[in-house]
Amino acid sequence: MNKEQFIKKLTTGLQKLPQEEREDIIRDFEEHFFIGGMEGKSEEAISYSLGLPKQIAKELLATYRLEKMEESTTAGNLIRATWAVIGLSFFNIAIVLGPFIALVGIWFAGWATGLSFIVSPLLVLINALLYPVTFDLFELFLSLAFTGVGLFIVIGMLFVTRGLIKGFQRYLKYNVKLVKGGMNYEKH
Repeated sequence: MNKEQFIKKLTTGLQKLPQEEREDIIRDFEEHFFIGGMEGKSEEAISYSLGLPKQIAKELLATYRLEKMEESTTAGNLIRATWAVIGLSFFNIAIVLGPFIALVGIWFAGWATGLSFIVSPLLVLINALLYPVTFDLFELFLSLAFTGVGLFIVIGMLFVTRGLIKGFQRYLKYNVKLVKGGMNYEKH
């Protein structure tokens, strides 16, 4: 593929990036073609040595999404980064999506348990208003104990949530490095 075809496919693959970022990347690749041409290489040889534009675009998009996630760790940025990493290879559907769904399930279960324990006295009081005959002080005191447990669970979930997000960010970065060409082990 010649320079024009390569740049066109790369530009198409980078449409999800901001205009300025996209222009910088295109300039860098045009410079690769210019330097290669100065060295006497053909456009096809340069294109072949750079790789497939579609795969390059996926890798650059994943890297961009990971950087945005690090700048501002929001649920939207985390999900966009996850989808960008999944898009790197078919293999990532199971390797990234599976752990993501499992972590979201654990996160949701922890928060639901903590919050339900906290509102349990309110539910006991509503039950006492609707069915006064069934009111039992033991149930009220037990629900108050559950509230204390629920508060501890919610406090713990704050730390667990932070840890899950940081851990998943590191996992996504590791996965991107792995897909881009394997891990480089440096000897110290």
